[in-house]
Amino acid sequence: MLFSSRSPAMPTPAEALPGRTTPQPTAAEHFVLHRPLKPPYPMGFEQVYFALGCFWGAERAFWTLGDGIWVTAVGYQGGATLNPTYEEVCTGRTGHTESVLVVYDPAKIAFEALLKTFWESHDPTQGYRQGNDVGTQYRSAIYTTTDAQLKAAPTSRDMYAAALARAGHGAITTEIAPAPAFYFAEDYHQQYLAKVPGGYCGLGGTGISCPIPQKVA
Repeated sequence: MLFSSRSPAMPTPAEALPGRTTPQPTAAEHFVLHRPLKPPYPMGFEQVYFALGCFWGAERAFWTLGDGIWVTAVGYQGGATLNPTYEEVCTGRTGHTESVLVVYDPAKIAFEALLKTFWESHDPTQGYRQGNDVGTQYRSAIYTTTDAQLKAAPTSRDMYAAALARAGHGAITTEIAPAPAFYFAEDYHQQYLAKVPGGYCGLGGTGISCPIPQKVA
């Protein structure tokens, strides 16, 4: 991933790159799970989006969770630029964060299990950075698609914030909101660490367990 010494700041809509109306070409099939990357997805399955730093390692944290995960994909979300390229996102002038789409079967894996993985896989107190990766594109976020997700996510945040505070960590900076448009990233980013097993992964959690109660799916 790219590194920067500049102090990151979100661009205004007027400052954001315009982008384009044509989506970026991406993979048709998940490299590991061998299922279509894009919709339609099976009836009754749910979608959620997590941003927790470099999406290479972030995606792997979810596709490895077992049978309840139908498919994952990486992309760009939360900004103003239409159909951005990776290079544009890295300029800091799109407003997008690197995001992971998770499509899951709630009959096999509970949303709380996804939240626990999210919180424990990164440091959500770092603002516009994650480890050595600095920029607005590395900010932490949960973008929901159901009312139940939108209710559960802040509850889990408050639980984890209390645990982090007891351990001397700062305030959580994670954005939680209904999902804005998600733009699939280019083919070579999809399931990157399965294609390049020794590739870069900048994720590192706090070592603090998230105390969210785990429901049985």
